Formats: sequence, C-alpha cells, structure tokens
Amino acid sequence: MKSKPKVVVTRRLPQEVEARMSDMFETVLRSDDTPMTQNELAAAIADCDIFVPTVTDRIDADVIAKASPHLRLIANFGAGTDHIDVACAHAKGISVSNTPGVLTEDTADLAMALILAVSRRLVEGDRHLRAGDFKGWAPTHMLGHRVRGGKLGIIGMGRIGQALARRAHAFGLDVHYHNRRRIPKAIEDELGATWHENLDAMLSDMNFVSIHCPSTPDTHHMINAERIAIMRPDSYIVNTARGEIIDEAALAAAIRNGTISGAGLDVYEAEPKPHPDLLDLPNVILAPHIGSATHQSRREMGEVVLINIRAMMDHHACPNRVLPPGASFQTVS
Repeated sequence: MKSKPKVVVTRRLPQEVEARMSDMFETVLRSDDTPMTQNELAAAIADCDIFVPTVTDRIDADVIAKASPHLRLIANFGAGTDHIDVACAHAKGISVSNTPGVLTEDTADLAMALILAVSRRLVEGDRHLRAGDFKGWAPTHMLGHRVRGGKLGIIGMGRIGQALARRAHAFGLDVHYHNRRRIPKAIEDELGATWHENLDAMLSDMNFVSIHCPSTPDTHHMINAERIAIMRPDSYIVNTARGEIIDEAALAAAIRNGTISGAGLDVYEAEPKPHPDLLDLPNVILAPHIGSATHQSRREMGEVVLINIRAMMDHHACPNRVLPPGASFQTVS
C-alpha cells in the first residue's frame, strides 16, 4: 500500500474528522451530504484503497464487485453493518470494520428519553399547547402512565441494552431481557435484570419494550401483529435499533385500535420514511434516526474509523474488524 492511501468518504463527516483524515491520508470528501446512488458508490469504490461508507449506503455484492484491486478496507462510519455484504467483501480479501462502543451511551440516552416522553405524552402535549388547545390544568387532562414500578423488557442485551438497563434501574423500572444467550449472572445481578428465554412470555408482561438487537433474517419483523397482540394494553414499544425488526403496519394498526398504548421510534423499515399510518397517531413519537447524534459521539466514531485505517496501514489487524459468521481472522491477510 502507498505511504498515503487514497480514502474515499461517502457522506459529510464532522469537520474535525474530515480535517484529521485529510491530514493523514489522500482523502476524497463528499462535496454535499446527499446519499450516493448505487452507481456513484460503485464508481467511488473503484478508485480507492480505503472506502468509508455510512449506514445510508448499500454496499452490496454488485458494488463490491466494482472495487479497486487495491481496496483493503471498508471502514464503516457506524456500528451496524447490515447494509454491507460482509461475506462478499471477506471472500474478496477486503476487510470490514465498524465503530462499536462509542455510540452506546448516547443511544441508550435516547431510548430512555423515548420511554419517558411517550409514556408521559410530552410530544403530544407540546403540540397540543402550540396549537392553542391548552385551556388550563384539569384532573383528567393528558393522563399518561407512570414509569417507576413498571416492567421494562429489553430485546438484545448487548452494550446498548445494558446501558439502558442501568438508566432504567435508576428510574425504578424492573428490568427484564430476552437475548440469544443469557448474560453472566454477575452482570444480571449488577443490572437487576431477569432473563426470559421465551420472548413471547416476556412481551406479555411488560409495560415497556425496547429493541436493541441487530437486523438479521431471524429478527426481521420479530415484532409482528401476533406478538403485539399478546402485549398489555398499557404498554409501549421503543426502537432505536433497526426499523426492519418491527412490522410498522401492524404496529400502527395495534396502536390505533388500542392493543398497546403507543411507541417511540428512531428507525424505520423504509427509512427515511415511516409507514404513513404512523404519521397521524398522536401517541407515537417519530425521531429522525438520532440515536448517536451528539457532537461527542460522531467525533469519536470518526476517531475509531481513523484507528482502523491506521491499523490496516501498519499491517495490524483492525481492532474493530467485522467478520461473516463462521469466518476466521486468519483467512484474510
């Protein structure tokens, strides 16, 4: 590899990240912040040593097929890599890295904020007041549901799920979780968390359900009409993970008919557009995918991208390398 590899970035990054990247590498930055088309992605990946995409870019087999023979690393700006065909990249000897960890606390903050806001109808109340409909305090006006003493079911007890559990415990919530594997008892004890092997059994008894698992074929529409139907009528769903995990049409129908009380969503099946049936529901909060949207988190994500690129340049393993299932770190140089 050249002493200064050519790095192509697909979206605008924080200014300080772009500046450091330009100092360290031969960097091609995006002039505007619109997502690249598939043809633009294919052209960009064909002329670089390092490719830096984001969650808005679909790096599929067709795009990877156009990759430069010098491409060594797809350094994703973000933690999730379901938009990248990691197996295809691995087969071509191209490493993939991500930025886990740095967005944990901010995403957990947003999940907790959505739990509080949707159950206490904060956004609905704000709209009510701004529209001039607030006529003064009344005993039965804008009644929501108490958080303290409620049961929170966390789907996916990784970094973010555990960070949310710590916040939830401070608010007096009884924490439960469903995970592919039970976490160590010491962590369960620290979090005061109860494991449920059966997801349906957990869902039927929760006041709040917060989703923190990855998007995979197994989790696609994991929350569907049948599962929503077994939930409590005073329950809420929060999703800061991936939109495809929830059947949004089924969710909207369930909220409209009172099967559950509401939802707080930060991600969507057909992002950037939520399902149209969600738009006119007052007890649904729709956030514009801002789970990691803090100045600190985005700067730190950029730093992790730089660390992964630097490791590749120095012929070291990327500290945040992502492998397809069953692959070995030793199979790619």
